[in-house]
Amino acid sequence: MPKVNQAEINDVAWRACDTFRGVVDAENYRNYILVMLFWKYLSDVWRDHRDAYLREYNGDAERVQRRLARERFQLPDGCDFLSLYAQRTEPDIGERMNVALAGIEEANKAKLEGVFREVDFNSENKLGQTKDRNARLKLLLQDFADPRLDLRPSVVGEEDIIGNVYEYLLERFASDAGKKAGEFYTPGQVSKLLALLLAPKKGNTICDPTSGSGSLLIKVGRQADERDFALFGQESNGTTHALCRMNMFLHGMDNFRIEWGDTLRNPRLVEKDQLMKFDIVVANMPFSLDKWGQEDAEKDAFHRYHRGLPPKSKGDWAFITHMIETAREGTGKVGVVVPHGVLFRGAAEGKIRQKLIEENLLEAVIGLPANLFFGTGIPAAILLFNKGRTHGDVLFIDASREYKDAKNQNVLTDEHVQKIVSTYAAFQTVEKYAYRATPQEIADNDFNLNIPRYVDTFEEEAEINLDTVKADITRLESELATVRGKMQAYLEELGV
Repeated sequence: MPKVNQAEINDVAWRACDTFRGVVDAENYRNYILVMLFWKYLSDVWRDHRDAYLREYNGDAERVQRRLARERFQLPDGCDFLSLYAQRTEPDIGERMNVALAGIEEANKAKLEGVFREVDFNSENKLGQTKDRNARLKLLLQDFADPRLDLRPSVVGEEDIIGNVYEYLLERFASDAGKKAGEFYTPGQVSKLLALLLAPKKGNTICDPTSGSGSLLIKVGRQADERDFALFGQESNGTTHALCRMNMFLHGMDNFRIEWGDTLRNPRLVEKDQLMKFDIVVANMPFSLDKWGQEDAEKDAFHRYHRGLPPKSKGDWAFITHMIETAREGTGKVGVVVPHGVLFRGAAEGKIRQKLIEENLLEAVIGLPANLFFGTGIPAAILLFNKGRTHGDVLFIDASREYKDAKNQNVLTDEHVQKIVSTYAAFQTVEKYAYRATPQEIADNDFNLNIPRYVDTFEEEAEINLDTVKADITRLESELATVRGKMQAYLEELGV
């Protein structure tokens, strides 16, 4: 059997978007495409397993059904993709698709309840009037019936083809989504960097309180072990919450708990009226979130803000504080992407920052290149906190100048990522790249963490030879006089 071509599958899935482009808002058709991919995956896996069991049990339907009942998900009769594809010309195809998805949710309440809540294939508002809607749905079903989009395990093998195509689509959608992109997707190389920096271990519990589509969480988990870890998260956007749960499922992650709700106002990862504690807490949080809930923070039931209340218009330190409070005492680690203002803003933020440094929780500050994240061109940084520190020094790394200049945004290559990780592991000063600062040095800087205060990247300019410059000026003036003379002669010939 020929090897499955990941790039070809990615391309087929992406071109399915053409059915909606220019007709349906990009944010909406993203949801339809990803749900269709998820549906096709469930259907292909179910069909593949059923066919294998039919062969194994020589067509004994009863034994096949018993075996299928033990699968990691259930697919009721008539709810599979091919059944709907066969009905693609029916006048009520949109409603039939909705009924099939509802049947899948009902049969898998524990794992899939609510994942299709944001998608209505019979929506006149989103997909047009009946005739137009039916035509689009027919094309969509035909696109996903493309033989090249065969996602059966017997065809794609052990490679994470389906997870890869889902990630590919998420990244493409993020690239097209402008400012909203950062709400649901962290660039793959940034996720990889955080995973390597945090170095989770087998059996760890890993949490992302602003989980988005779950890509960062999955990357960090897989750095621990291929399967032996538990993932936790919370996401405030209902649509993105559904994407996250589908993403987990498509990557074969069954040991996950992703809650829906506002982490700061209503943390849902709670046990016995206490915040759950995790080995690793990681996030690419919303930058400088306005109206994050400061009005209720002083009465916070979990006492997360005992170091001080962040300002009403900037929720950065509210998220960071929450993450630190949910890291396991004595061993927990935190990695968070932040805007640079977090490093130096004063007032309430400065006091919180000072207390965290004095508690010896901050381990490293890493400056990243500008234009690295979807939706924002501003440079960001990574803060690493560690509740198991054995010394008081903080490592500053200025990685802002080393990146690959891509078409729409800058990119970290594997080489750039590895340099950051190895520098962090060595935890030593590197000329013009990293600096190991003592607690006293940080205190002398009024607990300002602005990276240029610690990492000197100044490059001395080459000495200027004034005699050479003078000679160049004389030569240029002579050449200019010659050109002017020729220009004057040409003008006289023309009678000007």
